[in-house]
Amino acid sequence: MRRVTAPPRIDWVRDVEEIGFTYHTIDDELYWDEAGWYEFSLAEIEEVEAATNTLHEMCLQAVQKVLDDDRLDDFGIPAAFQDWVRASWDNDEPTLFGRFDLAYDGRTPPKLLEYNADTPTALFEAAVVQWHWLQAVHPELDQFNSLHEQLIDAWKYLRKHGLKRLSFSATADHEEDFGNVTYLRDTASQGGIVTDYLDVSAIGFDSRRRAFVGTNGAPIENMFKLYPWEWMIGEEFGKHLLTAETRWLEPPWKMLLSNKALLVLLWEMFPGHENLLAADWEPLNGDYVRKPILSREGSNIQLVRRGEVELETEGPYEDETVIYQAFHPLANMGRGYAVLGSWIIGDTACGLGMREDENPITHNTSRFVPHLIRD
Repeated sequence: MRRVTAPPRIDWVRDVEEIGFTYHTIDDELYWDEAGWYEFSLAEIEEVEAATNTLHEMCLQAVQKVLDDDRLDDFGIPAAFQDWVRASWDNDEPTLFGRFDLAYDGRTPPKLLEYNADTPTALFEAAVVQWHWLQAVHPELDQFNSLHEQLIDAWKYLRKHGLKRLSFSATADHEEDFGNVTYLRDTASQGGIVTDYLDVSAIGFDSRRRAFVGTNGAPIENMFKLYPWEWMIGEEFGKHLLTAETRWLEPPWKMLLSNKALLVLLWEMFPGHENLLAADWEPLNGDYVRKPILSREGSNIQLVRRGEVELETEGPYEDETVIYQAFHPLANMGRGYAVLGSWIIGDTACGLGMREDENPITHNTSRFVPHLIRD
């Protein structure tokens, strides 16, 4: 694994906008950074792939453990919603995707930092934008990236099992979320599913028909929402989730995997596992990172080293329950701290997206850098 520096394409802005990537710059800061790339050997990619598949299986075991031991309180699931989450798992409601954020430098095994299991973003960048970059710059080389094909196959599988129509929802004024949902709609259409889009604010509830409805008043049978579950159940309409016949992607049981309490449970179940970092409800001996169990985009993270707070981020989660995870250094090869976003579609690891930042805490505008495989 190494970081290569090279000039970006002369007309890169035009090229990425032609494929629909309009949020390449966020708040006047470069988000898409093709002034170089990360380079992996095939053996390194296979190590990341194997670790991702292993972590996925461990996470599914963790869901069963939470339910068997009745530990939903540890995850902050309100009592009124616990049976609903349990039923979602027992009914084997399908999942589409997730993104494991890993620390990896090519020398030590990949380590799980957290799992974005409910509303992962940077999918369009990983599946399409960096692939187009590779074809333009290094068409003779490969990339850990079968995301597009795997997504279409996943939608075909879901259609075969009864999913004929699907509404997609996000917050339209959030360009990145809207871009990711638009891409997912496109892959769903290629998988044979009829789609439409609704802004989250346009969703209503019809108590007579026990269904969420769109602006035309028609019941929403199936909904993909790029909107976190913890926000959904906290909304005024959240109580209607328990009685509505609307089916959801991601399903309610994914609340247990998009919660950083998962990190504590995984360490309890698989202590010393090479792909995990020690995690606990209490501060650890040595260096550690304090994380709210429900937080997004690197908010309210505290990095403690040698007994002192070395770095702390602000955000809206200061009152949230926290966990403590052992500190593990991120790879830094001269351009910033790197986090690997390793994607799972269905039950298969199939893609990689690299994020990079000057600080060791990744946030929503941390640069996306393409990668390739050279063996």
